[in-house]
Parts: sequence; structure tokens; C-alpha cells
Amino acid sequence: VTSGMVMQLLAGSKIIEVDQSLKEDRVLFGGAQKLFGMLITMGEAVAYVMSGMYGDLRELGAGNSLLIIMQLFFAGIIVILLDELMQKGYGMGSGISLFIATNICENIVWKAFSPSTMNTGKGTEFEGAIIALFHLLISKSDKVTALKEAFYRQNAPNITSLFATVLVFFVVIYFQGFRVDLGVKYQKVRGQQGSYPIKLFYTSNIPIILQTALVSNLYFFSQLLYKRFKSNMFVNLVGQWQEVEWSGQSIPVGGLAYYISPPHSFYDIWDDPIHALFYVAFVLISCALFSRTWIDVSGSSARDVAKQLREQQLMMPGFRDSDLPRVLNRYIPTAAAFGGACIGALTIVADFLGAIGSGTGILLAVTIIYQYFEIVYKEKEQGHAIF
Repeated sequence: VTSGMVMQLLAGSKIIEVDQSLKEDRVLFGGAQKLFGMLITMGEAVAYVMSGMYGDLRELGAGNSLLIIMQLFFAGIIVILLDELMQKGYGMGSGISLFIATNICENIVWKAFSPSTMNTGKGTEFEGAIIALFHLLISKSDKVTALKEAFYRQNAPNITSLFATVLVFFVVIYFQGFRVDLGVKYQKVRGQQGSYPIKLFYTSNIPIILQTALVSNLYFFSQLLYKRFKSNMFVNLVGQWQEVEWSGQSIPVGGLAYYISPPHSFYDIWDDPIHALFYVAFVLISCALFSRTWIDVSGSSARDVAKQLREQQLMMPGFRDSDLPRVLNRYIPTAAAFGGACIGALTIVADFLGAIGSGTGILLAVTIIYQYFEIVYKEKEQGHAIF
């Protein structure tokens, strides 16, 4: 994701010249993107091991450290190859998008049905929200208390989080249908008209992918630096981290990394309103800016769309051919910026409701699944067999 984002930004800002209409340029651009992805994978693998994320280097030894680096590197190579397989036509959509959606869905299913147990101080509990609900109802004599604990427990996934996840899923699907249809007609065929749809989510899930990549990379470098230089003032300003006992994961507790991390409940918002306000502003502004910038660097701006319509010999009734960019400019930048902000707002709502995983993850999963639904629908309309 990071390599694709950087290469697309370089191409869009004309730092590197790429003509997507030429096969040679497309092949060269794809190869450069994969090479850059491999270099990033190797760099992050070395950084993870050197920082002590997998244990003290003196205890691991040179041999084990090298094996871990090679394992992480080859895992990245497998992901790149599988993505290439999808892009060559042996599947539908993007391999990276499919991996993201699968990982998020697996996380949601695991937190709903996980049979693993943990000791939270109130006795042994199941991690999975639904299994915990039945376990509490069976094991506790007071059924009202059991239901309250299953719905509102703080130290593990609960039923309220599960309902919030389902609610966000349907809300995002509902918003996917919002669009403006601009009438178009063929220049050389009389009477044949159609429409060009401009969706509210004009850039789809790109804003949240870019925002996630930005935050993930910041978290990555912040954790590495904090593990090695805890006493450094600059490192503490970037982020301070603490390991959670029952999960073994590190969470940000201070610095910039903390303020751009989502509050997980209304209690967290009440406890630290400045954190909540900073997070809301960061997500809304970053998603809107990423979405607005993406249309210029990805070839989906008003000028690019007008060029595509001309190439297809399409025009808008009542407007001259030269007026197309001006007409499209009324809708596309607004749809991109407002749609990006809406994606950010839905992410915030999901986080504040305490949805399983994170608001960002759920938005990514839903938009990717919806894209696959659209691909399948188009294939069926064209009479192609899917299975």
C-alpha cells in the first residue's frame, strides 16, 4: 500500500513521467512499484528485528535474527505475487484490497466467536462476545447482571460493540447509493443518451487507505524509537507506548501517536475531551485533503474526466464541448472533498460507538466488499460466468 501510494503521488505530481496509455510505461511503472514495495518490506523487517520487537538481539543471536528478517521479507514477497496474480486476470479486484478485507473480517469474526479464555479479575471469561454472552447467562444466577456484563464489559469485546459494527456496515452500504447523475449523449448517434454518475464516495476508500497508511507508518516508527530511546524528549513527543497485559499488544498513551488514535468508548471521550476533539479534527481534515489531492494525482479530476468523455465521443446536452471541464468542476472536487470527510465522519462514529476492530478497519472492509459486489454485478450483466 505504501509503495503504491508513493509511486502514484510521484507520477501524479509529474516528478516521474508515466504515460498510462503506453504498455511499456505501464509495465515499467508496475515493476518499479513492486521493487519499491520489496525494498520497504526488507527495510521494515530489519527495523523490527533491530529494535527488539521480537526480543533482545543478544538472546536471539545472529542466525535467528536473520531467519526472522527473511521470513518477514518472503511473507511480503508472497503478498506482492498474489496481488500480481489478481491483477493478471486470475481473480477479481486488487489482491491488496482482498487481503485487507479478509484480515479485518477475520478479526471481527474472531472477536465475536473466539473460544479462547482470559482472566480479567472477575474469573475466567471467553474472549468472543457471543460465546461470552451464552457463558455468562449459563454460569450466573442473576440473568440481568449477566446480560449487562455481556453487553457492556470493558476489558473484552462485548455485544454492544458487535451491534455497532453491524450498524456501521449497513450505514456505509446506504451511503454508497448517494450520487449525482449527469446526462450525456453520443455526438454521432442521435437519440442515444446515458448518464455519468458522480458518487458521494467519489474516491471510494482511498482517503481512509491513505490515512491508515500514514497513521500505521507513524505508529511503526514511533514504537521503534520509543523502544530504543524512551528518555528522549522528541521521541516522547512523537509517541509514548504501553503494553496491555492480557493481549500483549502495545497501545499509545502519550504524544502525537496518542492524539491521533481513536477513543474506544464514550467514557474515553468524557475522560479526555481534548484527545477526542483532536482525533475528530485530524480524521476529517486528513480524509478530505487526501481525497481532494487524490483526484489530481490519479487521473480522475474534472479535466481528466472531460478528456475521457471526449475520447468516447460523449457530450452533455446544453453545453459546448469546451465547457465540459467547467461543468464537471462544479461536482467532482466537491464530491471528492465532502465524500472524504463523510468517510472520516463514519470512521469516527464507528470508533465512538466502540465497533469491533476500529472504525477505519470497518470502513475499509465494507467499501472493499461493496466494490467486489459491483464487480460481480457488472460481470453478470455482461453475461460472464463468475464461478
